[in-house]
Amino acid sequence: MKTVFAALCASALVGTVAHADVSVGIDDSTANWFGFMNVFELDGTSFQWGSGWGIADLNVSFDDGAGTMTFGPNTIGDPDPYWYQGGGGPGAPGNKVMEANLYQQVDDGSLAGQNVTFSGNVASFSLTSAHEAIVFIRDFAADFSSFTETTADIDATGAFSVSHATDGDIARHVQWGVQVKGVNVWATDTAPFGTAVFNTIPAPGAMALMGLGGLVASRRRRA
Repeated sequence: MKTVFAALCASALVGTVAHADVSVGIDDSTANWFGFMNVFELDGTSFQWGSGWGIADLNVSFDDGAGTMTFGPNTIGDPDPYWYQGGGGPGAPGNKVMEANLYQQVDDGSLAGQNVTFSGNVASFSLTSAHEAIVFIRDFAADFSSFTETTADIDATGAFSVSHATDGDIARHVQWGVQVKGVNVWATDTAPFGTAVFNTIPAPGAMALMGLGGLVASRRRRA
């Protein structure tokens, strides 16, 4: 498993006006976090629905004393066969792919036309191949009908950094955060599937490690 280090820096011009650089990070539990869950069939691509979701229900926990945020595999306590094959309970295989998104969002236009960089540190990583983790910056249209994004895979420990040049429209919504996607797991069965632990305060010297390569980010536009 490769060590994750990256520095993805970008500057963009809109007309003759340069984007300013704005840095954001992973904050503690007192920050204005939001949760959103997208649900797919087991193929991971057949979209079913999406909805706002409670932070704790995303299987995220904060330890502000230790300065960490822990993200576990997706789980739901509903025993209905819609969620678990044969009905929920210990050992029951999941029947859906759940995409958990934990993020902060700015709606006041202050990040419009900026070069936003989201950086932090992965203190430990043990998620299995059953779940994929990414960090992201997303720039949504005013009505959330489309967005652009920059993402980076998280699959090992180390510093991360992603940058995104946002649109200049002040009515847009800019988000940054963490996403974990995979088959849902019954709550008592999550331990073997591992966790991803992030430092809510970047470790000393983490920024100096950036630029060593190894983490590939992608920028996409979705309709």
